[in-house]
Amino acid sequence: MSRGQQDLSCDRLDYNLSKQDCFPLSLLDSGRFGLSVTHSIGPDPSPVHASFTMPHSSTRLSSTGPGIHFLTWLLLLPGLAASAVAQTPAIKARMRQAGATVETYRSTHDAEGNQVRLNAYIFYPEDHQSGQRRAAIVFFFGGGWRSGSPVQFAEHCKHLASRGMVAVAADYRVASRHQSQAKDSVDDAKAAVRWLRVNADQLGIDPNRVAAGGGSAGGHLAACTGIMAGSETKEGRQAGSSRPDAMVLFNPAVALAEVEGRAPLDPERMKTLADRIGIAPVKLSPLHQLDGKAPPTIIFHGTADTTVPYWTVEAFQDAMRKEGNRCELVGYQGAGHGFFNYRNGKNDAYQSTLAAMDDFLVSLGFLDEKTLENPTKGD
Repeated sequence: MSRGQQDLSCDRLDYNLSKQDCFPLSLLDSGRFGLSVTHSIGPDPSPVHASFTMPHSSTRLSSTGPGIHFLTWLLLLPGLAASAVAQTPAIKARMRQAGATVETYRSTHDAEGNQVRLNAYIFYPEDHQSGQRRAAIVFFFGGGWRSGSPVQFAEHCKHLASRGMVAVAADYRVASRHQSQAKDSVDDAKAAVRWLRVNADQLGIDPNRVAAGGGSAGGHLAACTGIMAGSETKEGRQAGSSRPDAMVLFNPAVALAEVEGRAPLDPERMKTLADRIGIAPVKLSPLHQLDGKAPPTIIFHGTADTTVPYWTVEAFQDAMRKEGNRCELVGYQGAGHGFFNYRNGKNDAYQSTLAAMDDFLVSLGFLDEKTLENPTKGD
């Protein structure tokens, strides 16, 4: 694909919403998704009205129009995700059908004080037993902290379970369902990592081989678990460490504040972003919170990503290495946002990132040597 082009394979409604943050603006406006959007572009955007009619899963769409930057997407379309379908028993049923065991990893509350139970969808290797000490990974879905579904990483979990890991797709609070802010999502992500360690014996995992992964906003959450020990709550510090031993990040949002040498961000928009996040964006910006204790990391990112620009992960890799941390960046020439997702159809990018992820986890001793071939690895 040429630079600026995105190839999206559509699936059922809940699956598309799990990748909501990767729709380019041209698609949102085009009506090709059966999506009507009313908004204005500018520092004071009007409210958004949206209605969804998704195409059949066999439909493949591409857009050569301009995408929307991650921060702009968060700021200009605050009402779009409100139409997202809330997590329902259907999601739980789909994950169980895929082979997951469902456990509640956290009981918390939404912005109105209503109780919220957050599920961990666990994929075990065959013949797995408690008391074993297998490596584990927890994935966080994308959706701009507004929406999304753990279904996004079901196929990744199934693959890693087949390779001998305990793989988890975790739910977490999002704005469309819980009126939450990004800082709440980060707390949930850290609680998920902590829960794995606290329950290591029961789950049959090695508490010293726990990885965190995710895509886009979920990649941001995973990065936060590995970098921001300072955001631990008192409860969390008492319960155990929420810092993973490795990170697997797919087009992650790692720069939420100004970066030296780059054009300054609009102050009005940054104020709005602060409201969305719940604290100053720099405090939840992985790039700005790095130290020399970050776990080994691999990042998969498309060079034509207009939602989370490629330069942000290049800057993140540079900062990681300057701090003495291991950070591998696998770039995919011409690929846009969400290129790595499993699709009903051609899955070259999914297979390629899966193979490179295996290589990375093998190098850390999380997986045994593999037989999976690695087609068309990124440049």
